[in-house]
Amino acid sequence: MVDVFTCDVDWEAALADELRRTLAAGQGISPRIAVAGPGCVTLESVVGSANDPLVAFASQCLPQAEHCSATSISAWADWACRRISDKLDAFDGPWRLHVFARPFPDGVDGRRRAQLVHSKLTERLREIRRRLLRRRNEQDQGPWLLTEAWAQVLLTSPSEGYVSVVDEAGRDAWRHVVSPFVAGEIEPAVDKQAPSRAFAKLVEAELRLGRRIAAGETCVDLGASPGSWTYTALARGARVTAIDRSPLRDDLMVDRGLTFVQGDAFAYEPETPVDWLLSDIIAFPDRICELLRIWLGKRLCRQFCVTVKFRGRDDDAALENVKTVLRESGYDFGLRRLTANKNEATAYGRAVS
Repeated sequence: MVDVFTCDVDWEAALADELRRTLAAGQGISPRIAVAGPGCVTLESVVGSANDPLVAFASQCLPQAEHCSATSISAWADWACRRISDKLDAFDGPWRLHVFARPFPDGVDGRRRAQLVHSKLTERLREIRRRLLRRRNEQDQGPWLLTEAWAQVLLTSPSEGYVSVVDEAGRDAWRHVVSPFVAGEIEPAVDKQAPSRAFAKLVEAELRLGRRIAAGETCVDLGASPGSWTYTALARGARVTAIDRSPLRDDLMVDRGLTFVQGDAFAYEPETPVDWLLSDIIAFPDRICELLRIWLGKRLCRQFCVTVKFRGRDDDAALENVKTVLRESGYDFGLRRLTANKNEATAYGRAVS
């Protein structure tokens, strides 16, 4: 068995390097890591359930996956049906099914084939495992149910791929790297009225956090100009304190919900804790790490969404310091290269009561 991690095409090397750093730091081992195809990296299953790996560059993870070779849609469905049945026939709770594909080596988009496998697999389950199918959670996106198992089928080519089935205990052991969204992806939001497309990162982080900025809440937006994250918070009915050396877009500057502070975003601290810390500042990762250390260490916010930007691959290793700060913070958090991110990752989370 292997643990399979997916990512955007051309991010395989960065993901493999992050896996090596993460495992070497945690266990002092040299893991066997291989690129299994475009957007797909495999790891020999060595991470124990207590390790709770944190891998920001992975879109999705298939823990303890079995490799599959199948020559047809029906063969795919039969093979996946057997594996899922073997693992879940004795499981009495609900379960979720994700079937998806990474780009095939010949450049073909595999999404249509994944859809056909999903349909045929559902048909097979209906024919021979009707009781199991009845327990399936038809809502295959969004927050996990407390006792929900999870089956994933990944196609890496028309005839090759992986199947992973974990119960709620196995899923929780990978909580920082598995995603309740198919392929770990969320379609970026579109709003032509926003000051820039950067607003889509905050909207996506809200979905992954399972918590939206609410009316009446207080937000601090560090490095806010031109104002896309402030725009989103104001649209939710929040009150925003925006800090930047440059003003925001004109219509935002006159919004009654905005307090604008002209100055250094890194020097600002609120007098009392706020509901949300928002930051999409262009700065070196180490500076963002220190910002998180201060805000989370002093409990200056109840929720946060902060982007960590990279100049190039040489910056990637600085992400390990961010992980340390997040793990020591006492917050429930995520760290992920969002679907809407470019050469960056986003940390988000909430205080644990």
